[in-house]
Amino acid sequence: MTEKFTHPVLVVLDQIPQPDGSFLLTDASVHLLGVARRLTSAEIWAVSLNPSPNMSRLGEAGVSKVLIPNLAGRSPRVSAVVADAVVACANSLTQLSAILCISNFRGREIASMVGAKFRSGAAVEVTEVDVVDGVLTASKSVLGGEWSSSFNIPSGLPIVALRPGAGTAVPVTAVETPGVIPVEVSFSAAADDVRVLSSEVIAESGPSLAEASTVVCAGYGTDGDLDEVKELAELLNGAVGATRPVCDEGWMDRSAQVGQTGLTISPDFYLGVGVSGAIHHTCGMQSSKNIAVVVDDPDVPMVEMADFAVIGDFREILPQAIEALKANPDFQRE
Repeated sequence: MTEKFTHPVLVVLDQIPQPDGSFLLTDASVHLLGVARRLTSAEIWAVSLNPSPNMSRLGEAGVSKVLIPNLAGRSPRVSAVVADAVVACANSLTQLSAILCISNFRGREIASMVGAKFRSGAAVEVTEVDVVDGVLTASKSVLGGEWSSSFNIPSGLPIVALRPGAGTAVPVTAVETPGVIPVEVSFSAAADDVRVLSSEVIAESGPSLAEASTVVCAGYGTDGDLDEVKELAELLNGAVGATRPVCDEGWMDRSAQVGQTGLTISPDFYLGVGVSGAIHHTCGMQSSKNIAVVVDDPDVPMVEMADFAVIGDFREILPQAIEALKANPDFQRE
């Protein structure tokens, strides 16, 4: 793509609270800033829902201006609160090309709410964006990943929620020293319909499932035998995911669920173990760059979807894979 917008793109950042009280800028947000940079020749502006963001990190990611909305004690976990804040930030700017956010639970709601407030087009679960004839064009997977649909938002301010890690990003060419712009927000009644009374940050070991470059996913075919699945994921410095039936059975926590009613992931490498390939799962991982599967049935949909399939008993295959990796002197954990 050579065509670009000539006005700034606004990116809504995801920042994860840490046990020590600090906030971590997610890898998905850093990637999204790179996607924004590809769309415009102008500045990249960011909305930080955290009043004390890591400015040096944002500068390294190429952000020119950071807008910090005053949430007045309201929780950024409430989508209506964030939507009002994003609208206030966008209205504080004279010219804007597009608004981008991450297509997770909150991001999908934010995109639809902001689109409704601006009476503009909003798209979620987007996998790629371009500028064609001065108009933002987006693509997304449909029909269980069998087809790709492309469409544009010809009028109004485009609001696009991209899947984590999706879209073509360009690297930072110059480190910025971001300016800070405080923004006052006029909140709607919907912003006060839900209030977060308390929250607790749970320390996690290993990479975040939503952003991990490697994911080992357990399916119902594992029968709850997850020791080798977890060991292989740890060896690959990856995260462990699960299908809905695995979580329904209580074999893994619901936070590990990947799919239509769980997380959407786009890792560099996805390994499904005992995963049959039901559409409510594959719609949440079909953007994975490389897909492998270990199953005992060669006729399940996942075999056709995978780039590489091993047919057999995972209880025999995974221990062999683990031992082979441990014995390989050239294998290094990232």
